[in-house]
Amino acid sequence: MNQNERRHTIVVLVDNEPGVLARVIGLFSGRGYNIESLTVAEVDHERGISRINIVTTGTELVVEQIKALLDKLVPVHQVRDLTVEGVPVERELAMVKVRGDRERLIDALRIADFMGARLVDRSTECFIFEVTGTSDEIDAFIAMIQPAEVSRAGVVAIGRGASVLEPRAR
Repeated sequence: MNQNERRHTIVVLVDNEPGVLARVIGLFSGRGYNIESLTVAEVDHERGISRINIVTTGTELVVEQIKALLDKLVPVHQVRDLTVEGVPVERELAMVKVRGDRERLIDALRIADFMGARLVDRSTECFIFEVTGTSDEIDAFIAMIQPAEVSRAGVVAIGRGASVLEPRAR
């Protein structure tokens, strides 16, 4: 990342219909932009609205171009860059599997306790931990507990303050 690039968390409200996610991803890949994290979930079942959280890195010009292109997609209701609105509340979930002998597993339990991870499954030769926090906190836990198998859910984010993301009226 060069000094003009910055990490941005962009949220997009879209109609929950087939092909929307592919079109959003196509905007990034077609222009050579990288997506560091992507999460999608339906947030309003009655109106069929989904929320897409995208973490990307780029210059202000690149991110403005991304937002403008996203805003032009037909099923998009709203696009917001939470990063420019202030520091958003961000969390990520990871499940981390540690294998080893008794001593290794006891060490893993100590690290998990220190880092606030929760034991969600265990056997005689492996433990599975659930850890939530910022991406940096997840990275730190993984670095301390290596070697491990890791499955990450991606960043979810919401802006601070009273402002809320609402779909456009059609």
